[in-house]
Amino acid sequence: MTNYKPKEFAALLNVTVKTLQRWDRDKILVANRTPTNRRYYTYDQYLQFKGIKKDTDSRKVVLYARVSSRKQADDLENQVDFLQQYANAKGLIVDTIIRDYGSGLNYNRKKWNQLLDDVMENQVRMILVSHR
Repeated sequence: MTNYKPKEFAALLNVTVKTLQRWDRDKILVANRTPTNRRYYTYDQYLQFKGIKKDTDSRKVVLYARVSSRKQADDLENQVDFLQQYANAKGLIVDTIIRDYGSGLNYNRKKWNQLLDDVMENQVRMILVSHR
């Protein structure tokens, strides 16, 4: 379970920390408390606030791997293997694996643009990418 400090959670919701404090006082979005009485929030609270039911969330989990050229096909498969291991360790069921070739500076990639379209249509729950 992921915990967020008030500042992080406020940024996630695009509100101020003062707004979170007011919501906590007004019982709109009640914060959890540490033993030292510090506020914190959970990912489940984020889903609840956004109106996403965790059990019925049918959106896709996508693995995205990209390399610059076809000469790096081995590196691409290493990325995919790493991402699959990570997803398994977190208990995530992967719906789609996208393997892409092309420069990171060129955004005219068909698979990349399709992924962005899916995100904009709220069909993607999570994208996992590897980073050096």
